[in-house]
Amino acid sequence: MVVTLEIRAATDADWPILWPLVEAVVRAGETYAYPLDLTSEQACELWMERPPGRTVVAVDDDEILGTAKMGPNRPGHGDHVGTASFMVADAARGRGVGRALAEHVIDWHRQEGFLGIQFNAVVESNTAAVRLWRSLGFEVVGTVPGAFRSPAHGRVGLHVMYRSLGRPST
Repeated sequence: MVVTLEIRAATDADWPILWPLVEAVVRAGETYAYPLDLTSEQACELWMERPPGRTVVAVDDDEILGTAKMGPNRPGHGDHVGTASFMVADAARGRGVGRALAEHVIDWHRQEGFLGIQFNAVVESNTAAVRLWRSLGFEVVGTVPGAFRSPAHGRVGLHVMYRSLGRPST
């Protein structure tokens, strides 16, 4: 089922609605190295990016189906390369939400003048995400073997993935 998505900036008022989606992903323990007992307040601090970063939600008919956060990968001399993280509600998987969020993130980074996007820790066993990122031009530039403890797969690697956004204009 294809959805009609609006991708918009997340607001503090969205957090009570967004928290159950974030909580479900965190508690599953398969895609983020966040503590499984993360509280709503801790998660809000981690997920709701402030400028120069941004957090967005993907909404269909007032239902939040996914979210992404984005911004500089590192401050100072590394702030020309961006990074991002994504979460999609279980019920919305396979419906194009992740791809729509990823395309939004790529466009945002390009518009903001970033020269590339680096994902620091893509769980190797998250094959749907790895496949999506590769289809959007990201490459695995390295893998840290056994760096993630997956409840379902044991110790698996964490990929570092990168996509260039082109050369600087000046």
